[in-house]
Amino acid sequence: MTNFSTKPPVWFWIVSVLALLWNLMGVIAYLTMAFATDEMIANMTPEQQEAFAIDYPAWVTGAFALAVFCGFLGCIALLIRKKWAYSLLIISAIAAIAQHIYIFTNIDIPDYVMPIMVIIVCILLIFFAKHAINKNWIR
Repeated sequence: MTNFSTKPPVWFWIVSVLALLWNLMGVIAYLTMAFATDEMIANMTPEQQEAFAIDYPAWVTGAFALAVFCGFLGCIALLIRKKWAYSLLIISAIAAIAQHIYIFTNIDIPDYVMPIMVIIVCILLIFFAKHAINKNWIR
């Protein structure tokens, strides 16, 4: 078993759990997009139905999946205090940025707040993981 010399502060655990929940919402959003049936889509609001009508290229859908699953696994790695959280969170951010660049340049979306927030959170999580490595909270 690994012996950690530096115990993380309480706020490390709070941020890590909140980040995990944030990424869990992303995983749920992806799974909803990937596995929604026609019946489920018919029961949605017209705005939500419009989002499902967009035909994204396969690489954008793949980037979405990579972003949310790497982000989720990266947050689990933070909670089990593993250094590879940093690498997973970098992959997640790169995938999210690629996905959102496509959306910003090719899709007319009514609100840019959430996509920008996603990118900001991804970048902040990278800095958070790097800070945790520097403080020897994760190894």
